[in-house]
Amino acid sequence: MRVSIDHGVCIGAGQCALTAPDVFTQDDDGFGTVLPGREDGGGGALVRVAARACPVRAVSVREAADGPRA
Repeated sequence: MRVSIDHGVCIGAGQCALTAPDVFTQDDDGFGTVLPGREDGGGGALVRVAARACPVRAVSVREAADGPRA
């Protein structure tokens, strides 16, 4: 699993950080970011929930390098 946030799309709603705080946080400007070393998603099911909770679909979860967006 690979987790990323499209910073060009993120509006700082914070749903990712609220849903999966072990993987996501918000930067000093309030935008979502993946915690260092957590790009693998930590294997948590909440990462997929966080991706679905993002109102602008800025969070991507990929099963493989070319996998589908969750």
